Amino acid sequence: MGNYRYQARAKTGESVDGQIEAATMEMVADRLQSNGLTPVTISAVAEQTPSVLSQFKDLLGQKKPTIIDLLFFTRQMYTLTKAGVPMIQGLSRLAESTSNQVIQQTIRQVVQDLEAGRELSSAFAKHPKIFNTLYVNMIRVGETSGRLEEAFSRLHDFLERDKTTSERIKSALRYPTMVIVAISVAIGVLTTLVIPTFAKIFDKFDMALPLPTRIILGVSEFSLAYWLHILIAVLLSLYGLRHYVKTDTGRLWWDRLKLRLPVVGGIVLRATLARFSRAFTMASRAGVPINQALMSVSLATDNIYLGDKIRDMRSGIERGDSLTRTAGKTELFPPLVLQMIATGEETGQVDDMMQEVAEFYEQQVDYDVENLSAYLEPLMTVIVGIMVLTLALGIFLPMWDLTQIARR
Repeated sequence: MGNYRYQARAKTGESVDGQIEAATMEMVADRLQSNGLTPVTISAVAEQTPSVLSQFKDLLGQKKPTIIDLLFFTRQMYTLTKAGVPMIQGLSRLAESTSNQVIQQTIRQVVQDLEAGRELSSAFAKHPKIFNTLYVNMIRVGETSGRLEEAFSRLHDFLERDKTTSERIKSALRYPTMVIVAISVAIGVLTTLVIPTFAKIFDKFDMALPLPTRIILGVSEFSLAYWLHILIAVLLSLYGLRHYVKTDTGRLWWDRLKLRLPVVGGIVLRATLARFSRAFTMASRAGVPINQALMSVSLATDNIYLGDKIRDMRSGIERGDSLTRTAGKTELFPPLVLQMIATGEETGQVDDMMQEVAEFYEQQVDYDVENLSAYLEPLMTVIVGIMVLTLALGIFLPMWDLTQIARR
């Protein structure tokens, strides 16, 4: 495969130029003609060796597509399908205008699959790292029903809400993370810089030190003597934890732990359930069978633990249970939400009820995030108070004894 730069003329007489990837010039010409363009000139583009900086950026993953890139791509696809632009022609233009290299290469591979006779959903399914199962199923339903434009519109709305939910989760985790980091830095500074100064003062006097002081001095001496070993141990622990979380067992443990964190865990749970409800509503309104919808949504929650719970709901429905009963067995939904789901089943409007469930959780998440500091401030105050009390008992008690000795 090579890159070819072309200049062509549209049926309207407009001049069109760009760059395309193909095996030969003949294939470039055939592709242009299939898109309604008349080739004028076609020339091969010399391959350039990527710079060291470019390779370094690729290594760091800076070009990895984000949800914003996928959101922008979905919006463009909606606009193209709404305007009636031929799919291959529209995707070829998107590949030329997309700045993200990964998405650009993916679009070109999708175009090749379409030219080979594949369906759009099948072509998307070959790239699961970019298009998840829910995305592919929505496209497949749109192709089958002839409402591909509506499928892209719903996907765009879902991704936009999903982006908002993800930002809420990050916002919920940002404040406690900053506090923990600040406390850790403060402890490190006190242990390595402040306490050794007091230790030199205490060494000049032959006096019995209280237990808190001996503990603090012991920790300080150990930290100064083995700081390199401690640093290596911390880095290895972080590396091992990161590697463990990438495994199936580690990811399940981490996803369950996130939901059980004090204060923040409840916010993460409600935000994830809001994402589940939105995805289920979208799939249900698109006509996806409920079993297939639950399977697709379980993979789109970005939480293995909750995904397993949702797949348990799917298994229960296949055994003949109702959606309300299977949802109750997961122990994830409060009675009010279960009542809303039951009402939707009785009236045949499950998708409308699930949308209300999503709005219910989103309102709760908004309220919790706005008041997160009010929840965490008492906890942080207690932690800081314990630190101050420990330092006061460990340092100022001996200083008081020194003052008494000086007066004598």
